[in-house]
Amino acid sequence: MEVKTSLLDNMIGVGDMVLLEPLSEDSFIENLRNRFDHNEIYTYIGSVVISMNPYRSLPIYTPDKVEEYRNRNFYELSPHIYALADEAYRSLRDQDKDQCILITGESGAGKTEASKLVMSYVAAVCGKGQEVNKVKEQLLQSNPVLEAFGNAKTVRNDNSSRFGKYMDIEFDFKGDPLGGVISNYLLEKSRVVKQPRGERNFHVFYQLLSGASDDTLKKLKLDRDFSKYNYLSLDSAAVNGLDDAANFRTVKNAMQIVGFMEDEVQSVLELVAAVLKLGNIEFKPESRCNGSDESRIKDKNDLKEMCELLGIEQSVLERAFSYRTVEAKLEKVSTTLNVSQAYYARDALAKNLYSRLFSWLVTRINESIKAQPKARHKVMGVLDIYGFEIFEENSFEQFIINYCNEKLQQIFIELTLREEQEEYIREGIEWTNIEYFNNAIICDLIENHQSGILAMLDEECLRPGTVTDETFLDKLNTICALHQHFESRLSKNSKYITDHSLPHNCFRIQHYAGKVLYRAEGFVDKNNDLLYRDLSQAMYKANHSLIKQLFPEGNPAKVNLKRPPTAGFQFKASVGTLMRNLQTKNPNYIRCIKPNDKKASHIFTDSLVCHQVRYLGLMENVRVRRAGYAFRQAYEPCLERYKMLCKRTWPHWRGPAREGVEVLMAGLQVSAEEFSYGRSKIFIRNPRSLFFLEERRRQCLQDLAALIQKIYRGWKCRTHFLLLKKSQIVVSAWYRRYAQQKKYQKIKSATTVVQSYTRGWQARKLLRELKYQKRCKEAVTTIAAFWHGTQARMELRRLKQEARNKHAVTVIWAYWQGTKARRELRRLKEEARRKNAVAVIWAYWQGLKVRRDYRKFFRANAGKKIYDFTIQRIMQKYFLGLKSTMPSMSPIDKSWPARPYRFLDGVHTELRTVFHHWRCKKYRSQFTEEKKAVYEEKLEASEIFKDKKALYPSSVSQPFRGDYLEISKNPKYQKLNSTMEEKVLMADVVNKINRANGKGTARIFLLTKNSLVLADQKTGQVKASVPLPDLTSVSVSTQSDGFFALKLKEGSASAIKGDFLLSSEHLIEIITKLHRTGATAADSEQLNINISDEFLVQFKHDKVCVKFIQGAPKNGNSASCKRKNNRLLEVSVPTTA
Repeated sequence: MEVKTSLLDNMIGVGDMVLLEPLSEDSFIENLRNRFDHNEIYTYIGSVVISMNPYRSLPIYTPDKVEEYRNRNFYELSPHIYALADEAYRSLRDQDKDQCILITGESGAGKTEASKLVMSYVAAVCGKGQEVNKVKEQLLQSNPVLEAFGNAKTVRNDNSSRFGKYMDIEFDFKGDPLGGVISNYLLEKSRVVKQPRGERNFHVFYQLLSGASDDTLKKLKLDRDFSKYNYLSLDSAAVNGLDDAANFRTVKNAMQIVGFMEDEVQSVLELVAAVLKLGNIEFKPESRCNGSDESRIKDKNDLKEMCELLGIEQSVLERAFSYRTVEAKLEKVSTTLNVSQAYYARDALAKNLYSRLFSWLVTRINESIKAQPKARHKVMGVLDIYGFEIFEENSFEQFIINYCNEKLQQIFIELTLREEQEEYIREGIEWTNIEYFNNAIICDLIENHQSGILAMLDEECLRPGTVTDETFLDKLNTICALHQHFESRLSKNSKYITDHSLPHNCFRIQHYAGKVLYRAEGFVDKNNDLLYRDLSQAMYKANHSLIKQLFPEGNPAKVNLKRPPTAGFQFKASVGTLMRNLQTKNPNYIRCIKPNDKKASHIFTDSLVCHQVRYLGLMENVRVRRAGYAFRQAYEPCLERYKMLCKRTWPHWRGPAREGVEVLMAGLQVSAEEFSYGRSKIFIRNPRSLFFLEERRRQCLQDLAALIQKIYRGWKCRTHFLLLKKSQIVVSAWYRRYAQQKKYQKIKSATTVVQSYTRGWQARKLLRELKYQKRCKEAVTTIAAFWHGTQARMELRRLKQEARNKHAVTVIWAYWQGTKARRELRRLKEEARRKNAVAVIWAYWQGLKVRRDYRKFFRANAGKKIYDFTIQRIMQKYFLGLKSTMPSMSPIDKSWPARPYRFLDGVHTELRTVFHHWRCKKYRSQFTEEKKAVYEEKLEASEIFKDKKALYPSSVSQPFRGDYLEISKNPKYQKLNSTMEEKVLMADVVNKINRANGKGTARIFLLTKNSLVLADQKTGQVKASVPLPDLTSVSVSTQSDGFFALKLKEGSASAIKGDFLLSSEHLIEIITKLHRTGATAADSEQLNINISDEFLVQFKHDKVCVKFIQGAPKNGNSASCKRKNNRLLEVSVPTTA
């Protein structure tokens, strides 16, 4: 991406109108068109930014753009709103100058979006941190809330601001935002009861009906159908590209971030619903006996529902719509209202109700975003206010809007001239007075205390007698007839008598932006802004908390008979305060222009843009800026930009920058009348001289570029040649090395082969010689062996013959002895067989006799005996098996051996029951009294928290110890222990939550039978002692945190400083012991345990809501508490897996 280093680089058209040549209205418009066609929507007039509405999204507001314009000189980059925002922020941060940014333009020109861009840029470049991010988020989220209640769809703009807004953003010495204050001007409350054709009421009505849930609408007694409400126009209820349902959710989320409580949001929605219901009330005429007309309500259903929403008695409000009470010093007069007066009263109430609700919203937002008054703050103001308005029919609203723009134009001219003069004086340049149109005469025509139009309008509204718009116009014709900027057909000035473009009931004022025709009809009523006292008193009687704040004048105890100030007087005072505020700050201007009336992109209407250029006074602004020197620049960037135009300054200038610029201008032979030297800047009188320098620079850059290209190409070719040469040398060296290596390998291989062949021949020759010698030795040995063998065999045969002869005699004798022995053995065996046969026959005979005698007895009793024996053996085996498989002695062990045989079912079950009862008895016999008390506490904790508190399951396995600090044994707490008169039931360290920041302070928590004590952990000093009868309830959440609130009895001595919000790791044990101790005490009531994710805690005089939400783990897995605003503490509990 190409990076611009100057406003003049690659410029489309002229980025700064001061440099436009020639300067004329046509060239001005043509330059805007040229830049608009190339998506350049921002243009400068000196330090003023002109912003064209592109009616589409452009990729020029990304985080990269923010970083590109951060800490850069105003003229260093192409025109952008970020450049002005950065210049203002750096002046505030570094030079300690309060700033204000004035954003003006007609409806649809993009003023609101411009203010959002300024605030988002400042939020992006300032510091970071938890508190800073919270303040930035609250400041940014105040916009959706105010837009919902103060913006509406008009024929010119789908999101038109119908009020003026001035926000002071306060910063600390580091430039981090601390808070802000919002001021609102002239809400167009007449839009509540009537909208021009093609326009809508305020956004919030449509958002509520489209985005609220069915339950919410049912509570507010509303229906989603827009056609059922008289105050909502139907021809433009739906707007393309505008999602009312999604915007409603955005608004509710923004209100929560800003710091609105749930009951406050509900109260606001109830008032919005009441306004809609109020518009449906209709009246019918009735004649009285004295002939006068009075009004009655046709259908009282809407009145009834409205009264139920606001808590007003129906009869009181109905009478206020029918009668009007006028109070004098000592007299009250009650008169009836006819139908037209009743409709006027209804609409006046609706307008006042909505207008006061809007003012309350602004005040409530200021309470949340205001900075702490600890030290002096730096302030940046952002003014987003309606531009000059010229419609076909202009009334009171357009009159005071244009009056405000006259004042802004006056201060703009004064501050611009003053800024120019101060810069000339600061730089030592001679100052020449500039002729310009001073619109002070127009401001005086409107705001003069005696003969001004506003003063005469107030005089007409306050004087007794018949007062109409005609009498007001007659007075203007009488007093202002000779004023050169006032025109009326009925005035004494005869030149307007035949002016048919000027109706009889109108007057015309020649503003700085052009002539505007005002219709006098409605001036008196709109300036009066009268709300009958009966309606104010009826509103004050409402049970609705917010209504009483909105109508304080309805308090009967504070009746004020003075007439309230008029709308014109209030607006004049507000404008005066605003002007004085702006006078104390350094101004920055954004002039917004819309290119067409069709709200379409890529369309540029010359006539419309020309009209806006005229009434914004942009041409006059350029002339004022060009009256002296058209362009000025510091010496350093000027020398850096143009130093290549002179040989003496190129490429480096070693001396001071001013001397370098003087040498440069002398070398260029620029006329001395065309420029002047200041203390830190050079001033160029005519844009032609600047363009001459730019043209010379462009030509010089082309020459330098050609020279650089030539040198670069030569260097590139030379480098390439040297690289090739070096590569060739390297390749040759590597090849020669490779060839020599291959040759050496071949020689080495051949040498090795020759050596191996030679060694092989020598080895084979030696082997043959050795083999011959070995064969000779083996032959001698073989012959000797054969000879010795022959001698040995012959001796062996001789010895064997002698042995055979001796063995034959022995064998014959052995055979004879054997034969004799076998014969004797056969004889002995025969005798033994005969004896054994007799014994066997006798045994068989005896057995046969026994079987014959006992056979009859065996057959009768054998079955029963076998059965009894079998049963006895099975039972023996069953009991022995049961002995080895017996379960443990734990009462919670439910295991039991399996039944081996079905016929043992009863015995098996009975044995299991008997065994379980026996081991339970054995287990109970081991309990002490202390252990019984612990189990009773565990049982009571289960009754209180089971299935109600997510922390309970993890506490079941943890024994209740009570004294976690060992206070009686620990010498650190000896002094604290001595002050306790009763036995300590619970001693633990808890965290006491600070309301101011949500952080915890360690405290020792002690519980006795009659009181609880909080003491300092380090010193042991008692901080609070609360008797248990003063403790009414304990509040905890349903989640896995350790936070609990001890709520004290109102009016008791312990409740002076309010309730206690604590956190502990042993929450279940602490609350269980508190509940048991309170239940056993004779003089105290049962302690209530409240389990909810949102509850109120009384801190001194204020009630603060403690809200528990699920969040990502922070600081480990513990819950964290932080202060969202003055009335909300938010506890973030990590989600459990």
